[in-house]
Amino acid sequence: MKDSVTTAPRPGLAQRTTRDLARAAVSGWLGTAMEFMDFQLYSLAAAIVFNKLFFPDVSPAIGLIAAMATYGVGYVARLAGAVYFGRMGDRIGRKKVLFLTILLMGVSTTLIGALPTYATIGILAPVLLVALRLIQGFGAGAEIAGATVLLAEYAPARRRGLVASLVSLGTNSGTLAASGLWAILLAALSEEQLLSWGWRLPFLLSFLLMIFAVWLRRGLKESPVFEERADVVDGVALAHDEVESAVAVRDGDGSDVLAAGVRQRKGKAFFLALGLRFGQAGNSGLVQTFLVGYIATNLAVGRSVPTDAILYGSLLGFVTVPVIGMLGDRFGRRTLYLLITALTMVLAFPLMLLIASGSTAGVMLGMVLGLNVGVLGLFSLESVTMAELFGARTRFVQLAVAKEIGGILATAIGPVLAATLTAVTGSWWPIAAMLVVYSLITLISAYLAPETRGRDLVRLEDAA
Repeated sequence: MKDSVTTAPRPGLAQRTTRDLARAAVSGWLGTAMEFMDFQLYSLAAAIVFNKLFFPDVSPAIGLIAAMATYGVGYVARLAGAVYFGRMGDRIGRKKVLFLTILLMGVSTTLIGALPTYATIGILAPVLLVALRLIQGFGAGAEIAGATVLLAEYAPARRRGLVASLVSLGTNSGTLAASGLWAILLAALSEEQLLSWGWRLPFLLSFLLMIFAVWLRRGLKESPVFEERADVVDGVALAHDEVESAVAVRDGDGSDVLAAGVRQRKGKAFFLALGLRFGQAGNSGLVQTFLVGYIATNLAVGRSVPTDAILYGSLLGFVTVPVIGMLGDRFGRRTLYLLITALTMVLAFPLMLLIASGSTAGVMLGMVLGLNVGVLGLFSLESVTMAELFGARTRFVQLAVAKEIGGILATAIGPVLAATLTAVTGSWWPIAAMLVVYSLITLISAYLAPETRGRDLVRLEDAA
C-alpha cells in the first residue's frame, strides 16, 4: 500500500461562503456543458449538413471527410490552448483565464451560425469555418481543466471529490442538450428548411447561454488556493528566477515552501495523471464513438438502439458521477480507482458478449453498464485526483496538457485501431481486449500513485 500524502488544510486559507462555492460549482458545470455542447453541435452538423453547405463541389463522401476534418482541427487547437491558457492560469489566476475561455468558445460557436455558405462566398466559407473551429478548440483546451482546478481548490477537503465531480456532469448536460436540439430540428423541419436556415439555430441560440456564463464568471471570486500560494504576490505568481531569489534572501520564513515548489523534479505526477486519463479517454472513445457505429453496422438491431443506449447511460450518469465522487471522499481516490478499473477489466468480455448477442436488451444493458463503469465512473474520479496530484504552482497547465494529450492519444487512435482489428479478425473480441488494456494502464497508474484524498492544495510541489 502506498503512503498517503494527505495533510491537514492550511489554517490561513482564504475563506469562501457557501454562496461562493455554489457560484463556482454552477460556473464549472456550465462551462463544461458549453464545451461539450459546442463540440457536439459541430460534430452533428458536420455529419448532417456541413458537407452540403460548405463543401458542395466534391462528391458526398469527400464532402463528409472534409467536414469531419474541420471537426478534427479543433482537437489540434485544444492542445495549444491547454498549454497557453494553462500557463496563464497558473500565473495570473484561474478566474481570469476561465472568463477568456468561455468567451472564446461562445463567440466562435455563435459566429459559426452566422457564417455565409459556399453558395454565397465560395471557398472563403470553409476557410472561415476552419478558422472559427480553431478558435473554438483553442478556448476549449483549457476550459474543463480550469473548471476542474477551480472547483477542487474551492471545495472543502472532505467534500472535494463530490464537488469536483460536478464538472463531469457538464459533459452529460452538454451532449444531451446538443443532441436534443438537433433531434428537434430534424423532426420539425424539412430538409430544405434545415439547409436554408434551420441549421443555424443551435449555434445562434448558444449565444444566450454564453451571456449567462460570462455574467456568472464576472462575479466569481478567485480560487482561495491561488490567493494563498506562497509564490503569488499582488495577484501574480513570481517567475522561476524571482522565486529562487526569494528563497535565497528569506533563508527560512517560508522559503522551504517556495523551494519545494520550484526545485522538485517534475514529471512523475504528470505521467501518473496521463495514465489515469488514458483509461477513461480510451474507454470513452470505444464505448461512445466506435461501438455506436459498430453496432449499427454489424448487428441486426435498429440504428437508433446504440444512440438510445448512450442517451440512457448518460442519464444514469447523473447518479453515477456524484456517487463515485462521494465514495472517493469516503474511501479514497486510489481505492476507488483500483476497484473500478479492475471491475471494468472483469466485465469487458461479458459485456461485449452481451452486446454481440444482437438483442436489443443485451445491447442496451451492455452499453449502459460499460458507459457508467468504464467511462463516467473513472471521469468522476479523474476530476479530483488529477487536481490533487499536482502542486498549486503548475496545477492548471499540467492538468490541462495531461487531459489533452491523453485524449488525443487514446480517443483519437482507439476507434481507428478498433475498426482495423475488428475488420481483420471479423470478431468483437478486440474491442473487449482494448477495454482491458486501457483499464490496465489506469490500474497500474493508480497502484503507483499516492493517495491524494484531503491533500493540502496550497502546496506548490506535486504529490509524487
